[in-house]
Amino acid sequence: MKFKLEKFCLIAVILLFSKNTLAQEGLPIYSDYLTDNYYLIYPSMAGVANCSKIRLTGRQQWFGKDEAPSLNTMSINGRLGDGPSAIGAIAFADKNGYHSQTGAYLTYAHHLMFSRNPIDLNMLSFGLSVGFIQYKLDETSFLADGFDPIIAGIEQSATNFNLDFGFSYHFLDLYAHATVKNVLANAGINFNEQGLSYDNLRTYLFSVGNVFSKLGSEMSYEPSIMFMRRDATKESSVDVNIKAYRQMDFGKLWAGLSYRRSLDGAEFLDGSGVSSQKLQYITPLVGVNYKDFVFAYTYSYQANSVVFNNGGFHQLTLGYNFNCVREKYECNCPSVN
Repeated sequence: MKFKLEKFCLIAVILLFSKNTLAQEGLPIYSDYLTDNYYLIYPSMAGVANCSKIRLTGRQQWFGKDEAPSLNTMSINGRLGDGPSAIGAIAFADKNGYHSQTGAYLTYAHHLMFSRNPIDLNMLSFGLSVGFIQYKLDETSFLADGFDPIIAGIEQSATNFNLDFGFSYHFLDLYAHATVKNVLANAGINFNEQGLSYDNLRTYLFSVGNVFSKLGSEMSYEPSIMFMRRDATKESSVDVNIKAYRQMDFGKLWAGLSYRRSLDGAEFLDGSGVSSQKLQYITPLVGVNYKDFVFAYTYSYQANSVVFNNGGFHQLTLGYNFNCVREKYECNCPSVN
């Protein structure tokens, strides 16, 4: 019984203090979009750049802990010839304790130009992603002490199909994105009669940012904000980000800092009563664009007084740009030029 109790305690702690990055929600929203990977969360960003892009990411939380959360993603996107249409694809595998999910999306995006001349950037983009997510709950090790009427003792699975839709707007050095993820309300999934059930995975994402630089300077700075809202749980969070770029002979060096704060508190027992705290992540990131290759590293630290583990969350991003055309626009717009 002690062995089984420890497992359930681990799951409960993960659910409480990782509520904004849970498995079973579709592709989790971390800070990897800041590593030249906005397409991962915004379908309208497929093919927006002057290069086609391949991105691989690997994220591991709480090193040394069994069943710790991990995430791996692969994405590719690019224009269809010289036209306004673009396509993309994403595959991911996410594991969080005894729950896991794998999924894949296909994306179509369309880009409308409103520029008065070919060098000014004024573009509105739309994107639609269609995909599936397979959820799994592994209960094969839950019955170490014998029979339990609410535990099946097997690996259970279910599959849902869903849609993501959004738009992006770029005007010179300014940009804005908005997306509704998991648009469809699927039938509820309930692995056990008293188990986990969910039927509304809809999430709203909004981002806005601008790139600033002095004329002739090799440095540029990009502040941005992202707001996230989950429809079913009414949870909200906000990211405040800053990135700095330095142009080099071989490409570009960049670094940044992201601060995520939940706008909703989680309650817990502190020995003398009930207290609450709001989820906070501090994420520094560094990267380099070397010719057609991209390398990036992010480290997320959970800045709360009560956490499951004091270790950070590490993530690597590897990328490759291909089918590049010359930079079209006179703007400081790293996502486009």
